[in-house]
Amino acid sequence: MPAAILSKSERIDVRATLPVKQLLQEAARAAHKNVSEFLLEAGILAANQMLADRLRFELSPEQWDAFQAALDQPVTVKPKLNQLLSEPGLLG
Repeated sequence: MPAAILSKSERIDVRATLPVKQLLQEAARAAHKNVSEFLLEAGILAANQMLADRLRFELSPEQWDAFQAALDQPVTVKPKLNQLLSEPGLLG
């Protein structure tokens, strides 16, 4: 069930500068919403977009075949990668 349909029982507090608050209020008015509705809708949209490629990806049949072929390739030794991974990094 979409999050917007469920009963709202949790609170999210946000602090912002006055210019940011005014910007959000103006945008909410333009969208005919209050600031809470505007922020919640925008936040849900942004969260879904951010997580979309981590949860699911779709391939055409041709892309799937190419993906499977790449996975089926034998492992090849990569000396430069081995060297990079065996050296200490910048942070230790």
